[in-house]
Amino acid sequence: MNTTYGVIAVALVSLATLGIGAFGLRFSRTTSDFYVASRSVSPVWNSSAIGGEYLSAASFLGVAGLVLAYGADMLWYPIGWTTGYLMLLVFVAAPLRRSGAYTIPDFAQVRLQSVRVRQVASILVVGVGWLYLMPQFQGAGLTLRTVTGAPTWVGTVLVAVIVVINVVSGGMRSITFVQAFQYWLKLTALLVPVFFLVTAWTDDGRPSPVAPDAWFTPFGGTDGPGLYLTYSVLVATFLGTMGLPHVVVRFYTNPDGRAARRTTLIVLALLGTFYLLPTIYGVLGRVYARDLLASGRADTVVLELPSRMLGGGVGEVLAALLTAGAFAAFLSTSSGITMSIAGVIGQGLSRERSSRRHLSTIAAVRLAAAGGILVPLVLALSAERIAVANSVTFAFALAASTFCPLLVLGIWWRGLTAPGAIAGMIGGGLCAGIAPVMTIAWGPDGWLGVLMSQPAAWSVPVGFGLMVGVSLLTRSAVPGNVSRTMVRLHTPEHIAVDRRP
Repeated sequence: MNTTYGVIAVALVSLATLGIGAFGLRFSRTTSDFYVASRSVSPVWNSSAIGGEYLSAASFLGVAGLVLAYGADMLWYPIGWTTGYLMLLVFVAAPLRRSGAYTIPDFAQVRLQSVRVRQVASILVVGVGWLYLMPQFQGAGLTLRTVTGAPTWVGTVLVAVIVVINVVSGGMRSITFVQAFQYWLKLTALLVPVFFLVTAWTDDGRPSPVAPDAWFTPFGGTDGPGLYLTYSVLVATFLGTMGLPHVVVRFYTNPDGRAARRTTLIVLALLGTFYLLPTIYGVLGRVYARDLLASGRADTVVLELPSRMLGGGVGEVLAALLTAGAFAAFLSTSSGITMSIAGVIGQGLSRERSSRRHLSTIAAVRLAAAGGILVPLVLALSAERIAVANSVTFAFALAASTFCPLLVLGIWWRGLTAPGAIAGMIGGGLCAGIAPVMTIAWGPDGWLGVLMSQPAAWSVPVGFGLMVGVSLLTRSAVPGNVSRTMVRLHTPEHIAVDRRP
């Protein structure tokens, strides 16, 4: 790819992101603006923003790379990521909006009247956010290196700096405008080249992709391990979506529960449309870019196809457009995650004394955004790169094993207690967190290796089981105001009821 075109594409996306963020700053004046955009975001704007932050490096680059490498069974990833919003629509969206909370830890404290539950949830929000941020930064470095030849660290640091500027300047108001714009940029960036690429493939007369039989079977086989891996990925992606802090916080920005449901329906349509496109790139990569497998660069197939299939000025321009879309993916997702981390850490900082006075809430959020991004940035610069879609699945498994049980049981079961919630989050979190570490550091063989590589199928039941079991053993700890809380969660806003906490 022409280096000049690549630099121009990255520069334009970066400038547009900063410019739109600065525009949002005009409307960010209060604490509510910074945390939840004053709960005034319309369903169309909010769904576009959710699509912008949810369609990350794993979606833009990773899905095509996985389809190229492993075949049709990798489509379970985008299917799960999309269907997860159906689960969120049915179980969480409207009640969560009615809770009046700013963050998941806020909801946990409102529902269970426990500061300790809030603290555990806060730690997990930061952990999930860091797991999700690291592959975004690594993907940015990979993209910039592929299109410009720059060192990997340049793209990583550039995304981190732009994200911090946007979050610090305008909070949720700014990143809502940015992410809505970036969804449509990403969709356009994938959609326009597809017409040229498919036409070129048809005119070229090449046969359909040739692949081994394993390319078409569930995770390489229909035996026990293959089916287990398939279902474990589905559990992680179905249930992890409702537990991702940067996704959940978006439903606090809707005006009411009805708007939250409408937002989720629109999101399903937006995601379904988007995920058709990376699959086409993966299939075409099987024909024109199989060499990327041997070099370990399958994640770059989206960026390389235009130059390989079309060449000339058209190929260079389309490659630049895809580069712009990929960079928008890193920026939009990283912005949402950083905002969720900053919101949680900032609330803690605003309660602590700084010098002889309390930090203001907005100042605490800004400080938290700048500090909270350092750990995943260092990890991205120092850790060995792994496939972006696989690494994101670790975050989904952790969210599914901790926050999914907390939200589902907290919203729908009045018997949940603070000790039960803590036990479930810690137990499920340890199972989902230790398993991938063991896989990377030790690499066990046989069924143990299979169970460790995709833990959601058993770590999620552990989280639910511990929450229910410990809650039944500690019935006396059920909050005394649980009835009023349930009324707040399940009664539509236009009905006049007592909503006092």
